[in-house]
Amino acid sequence: MKGKNLLCKLLLPLTLTLTLTGCGSSKTKETSTVADTKKPTELTIYTAIEEAQINTYLEPFKKEHPEINLNIVRAATGDITARLIAEKDNPQADVVWGLAATSLLLADGQKTLEPYAPKGVENIPAQFKGEGETPSWVGIDAFITAITVNTKELEKRNLPIPKSYADLINPAYKGLIVMPNPQSSGTGFISVSAWMQLMGKDSAFAYMDKLHENIGVYTHSGSAPAKMAASGEYPIGISYDWKAIQLKKEGYPVEVVFPTEKSGWDLEANALIKKKEIKPEAKIFLDWAIGKEVMTMYGKNYAITTLDVGSSIPEGFPSKPLDQIINNNLKWAAANREDILKQWIEKYDGKSQPKQ
Repeated sequence: MKGKNLLCKLLLPLTLTLTLTGCGSSKTKETSTVADTKKPTELTIYTAIEEAQINTYLEPFKKEHPEINLNIVRAATGDITARLIAEKDNPQADVVWGLAATSLLLADGQKTLEPYAPKGVENIPAQFKGEGETPSWVGIDAFITAITVNTKELEKRNLPIPKSYADLINPAYKGLIVMPNPQSSGTGFISVSAWMQLMGKDSAFAYMDKLHENIGVYTHSGSAPAKMAASGEYPIGISYDWKAIQLKKEGYPVEVVFPTEKSGWDLEANALIKKKEIKPEAKIFLDWAIGKEVMTMYGKNYAITTLDVGSSIPEGFPSKPLDQIINNNLKWAAANREDILKQWIEKYDGKSQPKQ
């Protein structure tokens, strides 16, 4: 496939920077004036993008727009989603950057988003942005389910490497698997949503009942299961593509498995927050956030971006990434998210890590 970064062929650490301009005054016997004090504009940006990626992505924006200070509030997908909805009557953010599209669909249903068509949005396929000429959200890249397997730890136990979702319910893996809690983690939700869409709701819960027997713990971070598998704490971690591949590149004894049934996925996506006073700089940021330069940077971390930038597939990803992902109904996932999570919590939350 020419130009792997094209989806259309398929169908709270806080960083605060302040720079104050100087002010001066001059007086004469006749008049007294005070020079204007100009403060830089500040944008508060909510994001679920991996911390290790944020500064790299933002470097060109900061050089191009030194007059705009960015307050980056980074948290897990579920936490950002809950915050957006809780703050709908008193919004604190200006922009959302790189949050799961299903979360933005949910937020849009709560009237927290302001439709905006960033420059170049016409180049994004219609199915990967909000509806209408002026969409409420715009996707940038896709993250997909990947299983991180510590080969040394399984070898010690004389156990095979799982290749599929079906393999994960083998009783031999009892207590050896870790996965993210789908309430707090978008990575966890894409797997649960995929099982629902692949198997049907009842069969998916029957599957998760068996998987639950093999789960050691549910984490509140999407990347934590990959890290725990890499360290050997749990031999198998259900996580997502970028983190699993990064750990293998760092030399950990892991194999990255893309399940044979195909991977669940969601889009990292951007949106403008609805508020009484929308800063022009918020739109400047959203224009930049789907530009070719930063899309090329997204494409160094993910095999699928929503703008074709003509680059090759990064090492470690499936050679045909679009063939690896399920035919995902994002609207269905968003509409059913609350009900799915309610039932998941009732049945399985007892094994979740304490939330810090």
